[in-house]
Amino acid sequence: MAMLWLLVLIVFYHGTSSNGVVTNVSNRPDVVNVGAILSHLSIIGKVAKVAIEAAVEDVNSDPDVLAGTKINLTMQDSNYSGFLGIVEALQFMEKDTVAIIGPQLSVTAHVISHIANELQVPLLSYSATDPTLSPLQFPFFVRTAQSDLFQMAAIAEIVDYYGWKEVIAVYVDDDHGRNGIAALGDKLAERRCKISFKAPMPAEVNRDQITDVLVKVALSESRIIVLHTYAGSGPDVIKVAESLGMMGVGYVWIATNWLSTNLDTDPQLTSDATENFEGIITLRMYTPDSELKRKFVSRWSNLSSGKSINGAFGLSTYGLYAYDTVWLLAHAIDAFFNQGGIISFSNDSRLTELKGGSMNLDALSIFNGGNLLLKNILQVNMTGVTGSINFTSDRNFIHPAFEVINVIGVGYRRIGYWSNYSGLSVLPPEILYTKPPNRSSANQRLNSVIWPGQTTDRPRGWAFPNNGRQLRIGVPKRVSYLEIVSQVEGTDTFKGYCIDVFTAAVNLLPYAVPYKLVPFGDGRNNPSDTELVRLITTGVYDAAIGDIAIITNRTRMVDFTQPYIESGLVVVAPVRKSNSSAWAFLRPFTPGLWFSLSTLFFAHKQNTISTLGRLVLIIWLFVVLIINSSYTASLTSILTVQQLSSPVKGIETLISSNDPIGHQQGSFARDYLVEELGIRESRLIPLNSPEEYARALKDGPHGGGVAAVVDERAYVDLFLSTRCEFSIIGQQFTKAGWGFAFPRDSPLAVDMSTAILRLSESGDLQRMHDKWLTRSACTQQGTKLEVDRLQLKSFWGLFVTCGFACLLALCIYLILMLRQFSRHSEELEPSGRSSGSGRVQTFLTFIDEKEEDVKSSSKRRHMEKASIRSTGEDESSHSYSSKRRHMEANSIKSLDISNEV
Repeated sequence: MAMLWLLVLIVFYHGTSSNGVVTNVSNRPDVVNVGAILSHLSIIGKVAKVAIEAAVEDVNSDPDVLAGTKINLTMQDSNYSGFLGIVEALQFMEKDTVAIIGPQLSVTAHVISHIANELQVPLLSYSATDPTLSPLQFPFFVRTAQSDLFQMAAIAEIVDYYGWKEVIAVYVDDDHGRNGIAALGDKLAERRCKISFKAPMPAEVNRDQITDVLVKVALSESRIIVLHTYAGSGPDVIKVAESLGMMGVGYVWIATNWLSTNLDTDPQLTSDATENFEGIITLRMYTPDSELKRKFVSRWSNLSSGKSINGAFGLSTYGLYAYDTVWLLAHAIDAFFNQGGIISFSNDSRLTELKGGSMNLDALSIFNGGNLLLKNILQVNMTGVTGSINFTSDRNFIHPAFEVINVIGVGYRRIGYWSNYSGLSVLPPEILYTKPPNRSSANQRLNSVIWPGQTTDRPRGWAFPNNGRQLRIGVPKRVSYLEIVSQVEGTDTFKGYCIDVFTAAVNLLPYAVPYKLVPFGDGRNNPSDTELVRLITTGVYDAAIGDIAIITNRTRMVDFTQPYIESGLVVVAPVRKSNSSAWAFLRPFTPGLWFSLSTLFFAHKQNTISTLGRLVLIIWLFVVLIINSSYTASLTSILTVQQLSSPVKGIETLISSNDPIGHQQGSFARDYLVEELGIRESRLIPLNSPEEYARALKDGPHGGGVAAVVDERAYVDLFLSTRCEFSIIGQQFTKAGWGFAFPRDSPLAVDMSTAILRLSESGDLQRMHDKWLTRSACTQQGTKLEVDRLQLKSFWGLFVTCGFACLLALCIYLILMLRQFSRHSEELEPSGRSSGSGRVQTFLTFIDEKEEDVKSSSKRRHMEKASIRSTGEDESSHSYSSKRRHMEANSIKSLDISNEV
């Protein structure tokens, strides 16, 4: 152990060993070697050079930062060359460099990061924004600016905010361009948008090459162009686009932050150049306003004075991040020393094996404290000119944000912000950080934009390309229900309800649509609409029109327009007419309810004297009224409305039975019955025409036909218009509609939906429906006449009942009269010698006398009641009762025969 401590002391004080294994050993050395790789003459590099030099000077002049240790900065000019950048990085590794600021380009960073991993020297890049520079692959690469991943997320949200679905990507074909556009594609896909066309350009591109690329772009459908290139070549692309007429009305250009860098760095751009940029949307890395930032900005003119042969240049956000990168490294080095870190380097054993070559690779050494310094870099928490500097677990700055800028005239204006916290907003991100995050679409907002062509109207975002190509629109070649859609025989034209709707909608679009209708089907059977829709996804057709029902599995493949007609599934079956019978008057009430009939006659036959009794009677009479009205209404319906009956009561009957079921050939009804309702496929019989429908229904399930047909309502209405022996049974059991199909995210689908709504609001859609699909119903005038005019057969039961009752009463009355006459005759003529005719005359006279006696008896009873009421309570009950009994006895005695009757 003593020998070990002695060795450490020797190394600490003497610094160098004879065999070169450990060199420049010190706990707090006077200087720390730091390298920087950048292109001095580039738009980003010239700003970064001044900012880095200023930062090193500020750090070295502040004794509180490194406690007396100075940063020894060595800059190398890569001169736009990735190869030179690699060579310069290797040179730094020979000079005991503890960290490298840079490289400037993502292409160079990919290569140098492998060297940094091997030799454990941290790379801190303020401008290599390629999102694929992952800490998993390159642990010693640290990005000290915003990743392009967030810039592409901002662009995707802008595209979605304005309702566009497809963009064209024009980009430089290197790691920076390709990987940035790949990230854009991923972010667009998250919002159901996509890159419809990719147009790569060489890194060193000339005007002819740019022209070739943009001509291909002009022939594409989308007019949303994302330009992801470098600050040097970006303006050349815009100039060529201007010459090709691609900066006019209808186009949208979204430039990544290369354009804002140009605008910030060269504030004295000529008016011609800014006119080319007019209407473009660009992004700028957001740095919040602060006292530190204002002080540095105020120093910039002095710092940059005389630094360029081309005159003064402005400060871009890359300059701010480059300045903060030096301070971040300084704080990390200070923490490294505070934790006991020492700067020492060791030979790489794998490079030692290559010793003896002319490349002198064994001179490259491993920084022993590299891991500790990297750890301290990632743990820095400071505030710089760019705001708060603090890394997340995936090595991105917290709260990444961008400004959204619209170039106008000879300048530009900020129309909003994007932050990873709350999306698009017109408020600065630091204000939103104090509130809960809200990424709802209602909370996304940008100020108005002046688009290319000096218009404030939001561009549609797409147009039909000028390449002479027409849209291939598939149309089902039906063999039945030709009113809906059919091909004119001997031509390539179509007619029908669907064709009229489509043509009218296209005519309402604010632009011309070149298209060609292409028949789909063999002409012998109705084709499958699902297969027609599938062919859109394979590119056979660009769209499909016709009687295409909007159902779930089809919406997974294509986008549909607004439905232009409703059409759900219904059940059609034969029906039998049943007219009212002679005993229909018994049907309104059930046998148990016929008891209520007694209330019509016996509820109020007694006189009501008390108030409570009258209250009860009023309520009871109301009940009688309701019962009477209900009976009348029910009987009226039975007698006047034609009754239809069928053994099939609805779809439930079909599900529970085993009878065969018909469906239209090619319709989605088959799949629905099998997959959704669980009906066996063997029970389903495809039918191709209305004639086959009628024949199968008439034959029935036991005659080789079907019990019912399941089809869409639009077809059924046409079928029933001439066939009264069939009817819709039950309710419509699905809700659907017909629409036109387009590829997913097609902007034409949205515009066609708007046109269909306009047709509906104007009444044109209904007029087209009436023209093609409204037919006069089957002739039912005779039937209605029979129902409306009540016939004797509906009432003969009542007449029979009434006649029987009358006849029965008459018979009983005659029997009683004959009995009384017989007694009377015996008393008057005991011998019984009268003739037959005389007895008949006497019998009739007897009947007449009895009628007179009945009338007299009724009159006397009325007089007796009046006499009793006038007597009053002053008479004794005994005399009253006696008198009453006497009168009643006389009355009974004189009218005994009448009372018997």
